[in-house]
Amino acid sequence: MQSRQIRRTFFRELFRLVRVVWPILSWVLFAMAGPGLLIGHIEGWRIDEALYFTFVTGLTIGYGDLTPRHVVSRLLAVVIGFTGILLTGLVVALSVEALRVTAAFYRSETGRSASFGSTTCTARQGPKEEYPRE
Repeated sequence: MQSRQIRRTFFRELFRLVRVVWPILSWVLFAMAGPGLLIGHIEGWRIDEALYFTFVTGLTIGYGDLTPRHVVSRLLAVVIGFTGILLTGLVVALSVEALRVTAAFYRSETGRSASFGSTTCTARQGPKEEYPRE
């Protein structure tokens, strides 16, 4: 099985899973962007600066170039931080599930365990749906 087919299987499954959880994912993004825009309004930042602050804070990068000065803004930044942790966990969960399905598909095609870097994946269940060979 070629690496191109493995990659295609992974991304196909990942995008399928994103479509499934899109209502949750969009709510989390809205729950980050809303308070971020509110912080930008309170602090007098431009929209691009407010969104930049939102995702730098939500992804727990925290460069420190934009910092909220008002107490309300700081409390909203904490909300953005917790929401960003939820977003990161959701993306990681989707990626792990797509990788599990890819490993199971690889194993069903070749009869061997899939090795991704230094990790060997031995999926316990078969793939959820059969992918056509291309």
